[in-house]
Amino acid sequence: MTTRRVFISYEGSDRMKAKGFRLLRWNKNVNVEFQDRHLLDPVDSTNRGYIQQCIRDEIKGTSTTVVLVGENTKDSDWVDYEIERSLKDGNGLVAIKVDDSISDEDVPDKLKENGAEIVDWNPDEFGDAIERAASQRSKVGESTVRGRAGTGCGRS
Repeated sequence: MTTRRVFISYEGSDRMKAKGFRLLRWNKNVNVEFQDRHLLDPVDSTNRGYIQQCIRDEIKGTSTTVVLVGENTKDSDWVDYEIERSLKDGNGLVAIKVDDSISDEDVPDKLKENGAEIVDWNPDEFGDAIERAASQRSKVGESTVRGRAGTGCGRS
């Protein structure tokens, strides 16, 4: 399996799940390999342009964006921006539901409209899902970004 560089996108209330996802790469019982980029430590600014630049810097050089989907992800303007930026940069997309209570209705429309695979929280599936998303990368790179534009400030 190829080690992919992934950007981890999540809504603020799912921060601990994002940290847990990140740690999976060191679990010898899980077949997933990746190098990650993320904003697990919130940007200490309210300047929208600066926050967007921080996001662009982290996404740059990644091939796949993993969006961890929780109860509030669909309403996060920053996750929306990260998806949009990922699409503009040609990243493959995969949505991972953070627990069993999350339904497909909780998945941001922009992910569904742009062909992201949606998987349940099953670490044994993550490696293959990341690989499939990376293989879709060339197809995604030229696509038109669909869905609402992000507005708002801060990761919460």
